[in-house]
Amino acid sequence: MYEDVYLRTMSYARYIVDNNSTIRATAKHFGMAKSTVHYDLKNRLRYYDGELYARVKEILENNFNEKHIRGGMATKQKYLNEKEVEEFNQFDCYGC
Repeated sequence: MYEDVYLRTMSYARYIVDNNSTIRATAKHFGMAKSTVHYDLKNRLRYYDGELYARVKEILENNFNEKHIRGGMATKQKYLNEKEVEEFNQFDCYGC
């Protein structure tokens, strides 16, 4: 069992470093819960590989610091898409 946890944790870490990925994207890629991925990376990885832990921690901190920017960009894109649909529907006259 411990070997499975070790391999799983190392797989998450390598995926994040290779792809500059987020916890959410990593969890989705591996089909695991975000809390499991987060726990493995924050609590277990430091004991398995300290150097890899430092690189993963740096990436995750960067993601954390950028999340408000990403959220704002997603909201902006959402409203731009809604505006495009509204403009399209304005010229789409079925009964004309």
